[in-house]
Amino acid sequence: MTNSEIAAVFEQVADLLDFQGSNPFRVRAYRNAARTIRELSRSVTDILDDPQQSLTDIEGIGKDLAEKIATLVSTGTLPLLEELLAQVPESVLAMLRVPGLGPKRAAQLYHELKVTTLDELRAACQAHKVQALKGFGPKIEAAILQGLSIADQAQRRILWAEADEHVQEIAAHLRKSLAVEQLQAAGSYRRRKDTVGDLDFLVVSPSPEKVMDQFAHYSGVAEVLARGSTKMSVRLSTGLQVDLRIVPEESFGAALQYFTGSKEHNIVLRNRAKAKGLKINEYGVFRGEQMIAGRTEEEVYGALDLPCFPPELREARQEFHWADAGQLPELIELDDIRGDLHLHTTWTDGMDTLEQMAAAAQQRGWQYIAVTDHSRRVTMANGLDPARLRQQWAEIDQLSKRLKGITILKGVEVDILERGGLDLPDDVLAEADWVLASVHYGQNQTREQITRRVIDALRNPYVSALAHPTGRMLLRREPYQIDLEAVMKVAAEEGKMLELNAHPMRLDLDDLACAAAKALGVQIVISTDAHATSGFEAMRYGVQQARRGGLTKDDVANTRSWPQLKKLLGRKR
Repeated sequence: MTNSEIAAVFEQVADLLDFQGSNPFRVRAYRNAARTIRELSRSVTDILDDPQQSLTDIEGIGKDLAEKIATLVSTGTLPLLEELLAQVPESVLAMLRVPGLGPKRAAQLYHELKVTTLDELRAACQAHKVQALKGFGPKIEAAILQGLSIADQAQRRILWAEADEHVQEIAAHLRKSLAVEQLQAAGSYRRRKDTVGDLDFLVVSPSPEKVMDQFAHYSGVAEVLARGSTKMSVRLSTGLQVDLRIVPEESFGAALQYFTGSKEHNIVLRNRAKAKGLKINEYGVFRGEQMIAGRTEEEVYGALDLPCFPPELREARQEFHWADAGQLPELIELDDIRGDLHLHTTWTDGMDTLEQMAAAAQQRGWQYIAVTDHSRRVTMANGLDPARLRQQWAEIDQLSKRLKGITILKGVEVDILERGGLDLPDDVLAEADWVLASVHYGQNQTREQITRRVIDALRNPYVSALAHPTGRMLLRREPYQIDLEAVMKVAAEEGKMLELNAHPMRLDLDDLACAAAKALGVQIVISTDAHATSGFEAMRYGVQQARRGGLTKDDVANTRSWPQLKKLLGRKR
């Protein structure tokens, strides 16, 4: 089982317990375990197979949880989950994916209206039965109807990070066959889209039957949907469809280009080929009946006098214009990152201590981190008031004397209050090295209200950057209403930065917003929002998103040293 699959089981347990009104501390324990497992840099299966390591060595995983994880991995089932599912239909959990419909309201719908599926929920809303329930009303009913599209999408797509786990496991399984000569995942996964609907694998092999036999024996396969002489489709136990194609070696590059897409990119490419008297398809580039390219992608694009575009740019946006002008950007790389400017510790809702986070960042080769625990408004995270924040900063000063080779910035993630203004006074913020402003509450306000709150925050002289600017949670919550263009213009005027939150469920800003910020000259800071040392792994997801937005090293603030970065802040003290 992949880490994402194990985490999903524990999230499901937490949802069911929450649905039943169980002890909040018990629910939180399972949610924290799910988050820890999902963010691990090493496979849980590998840890279980390693006699030198134990699951209980992982912060937050005690003996009971470790035993449940081992049972799940070895048997594929978890008795506790089976017990809970016997009490509540699994289909009810789909309601929890509807934004704003928490466990208590979902339970009320289940008990009072006997709603067990999304279709039944949609019908109940359309018949106005939901608004008649105590505590609901017309506005909540309308919001549920609007949110059903997100829940539907969540059933069909998965996060890129989860898709990556499947890709790595399937690829490793296929490579065990000596019949596999070349192997590459294609599609939207290769273009690094934030969510993925299915997976495509291309293989070069002299023995297609052996490769497909190997594929059929992958442990995650629940059903073989189709099998031909060179193509095979399966459905995994998670519901994800995976297609395998065996292609000739001389056509591998053409097939890789074609099946990577995007469709829009390929249409432009096909039209350009036609203008040159050529034909391009998944088999190669042809002049008449003669194949002139196809073995590699470089060869395919070269035949059309084009550079080999990074997969992340193949969306038919700016890539062809850049190529024609000889200005294809040199996209940012993970190794360009010099530090992380958004992380949490045990002072609020983090799982690792300040010293553990700093040491882990140093081991990654980063030059600096900013400790940005929550301000007091986020009560559920034990947010910091001015006194506790200054205590933490004093601890950072002491740690900085002991831990050499990394700069630890005294920061805070300060809430932008619902009524406007910031959660901490200016005299406190003035002492910080780095201040992130963020919206956590009042996300249902109007576009004008939220935009005004954010713009006022950016105009505060002590705010450095806006964190997760649209508040979206992929497959769970739509962005709140905000005039991002107006926000970006103010950020440009004030010399403030916008965060690209690298958490795989956020990736906020999205790729289009990153491109828009670049066009306005607004600096992006890619941060992990890590709540544990394992959370630093998310940096690569943020870099991938930045690449999709066409960002270079120069467009991203934390590719610079701290002294260089400090000069960019443009504070008006």
